[in-house]
Amino acid sequence: MNVCVVIPALDEADSVGRVIRSVPAPYTQNIVVVDNGSTDGTAEAARAAGATVLCESRRGYGRACLVGVEYALHGGSDIVVFLDADFSDYPDELPLLLAPIERAEADLVIGSRLRGNLARGAMAWHSVLGNRIIAAMMRVLYGLSLSDLGPFRAVRADLLARMKLRETTYGWPVEMLAKSARLGARVVEVPVSYRKRIGRSKVSGTLRGTFGATYYLVTRTFAYTRWRP
Repeated sequence: MNVCVVIPALDEADSVGRVIRSVPAPYTQNIVVVDNGSTDGTAEAARAAGATVLCESRRGYGRACLVGVEYALHGGSDIVVFLDADFSDYPDELPLLLAPIERAEADLVIGSRLRGNLARGAMAWHSVLGNRIIAAMMRVLYGLSLSDLGPFRAVRADLLARMKLRETTYGWPVEMLAKSARLGARVVEVPVSYRKRIGRSKVSGTLRGTFGATYYLVTRTFAYTRWRP
């Protein structure tokens, strides 16, 4: 299958190259970094490591991901993988996420940090708690059996196209899950490893980011109960 690896990035010049170079063959041929308005040379570092670089100056994690989705869909990809640029995920574990899709057992695979090898201090306590709460809400509202809303995920491109995603900020992760459930997709999770990121988190590392993420995740989790394909 044709796999496209999408890496949204904001001021990750110190880590994005390591992420790209850690993606295992044969998935290195279609890596796209979406530079979300970086000022530290992230785009240059990504190009030097061999990735295609797209620029989205309007800030927003979801907005950067949407640019990557459009690129992947127009390029004829079969599977789209999302991977953070801060080197907290383990890109070499990408085959673990692809395996259930390749075996035709899943349409969307979430990498669960909380079920996997979570390094001490890699996630703030409030991030762990928040992920568990939102995962429980997804189970009650959408019937999804998840433990985490991890950013490392793989999804069939045809499912992505049917979702018509629109969230531009922190609501992106739950929109994908909620719409997958509403579309009757097979959503599974696999344990993955997670380490301390390089640099400071824009979400859990700041008060504004923490409250902003909490607001969007909670409100969007409820909002998409009204969405119908």
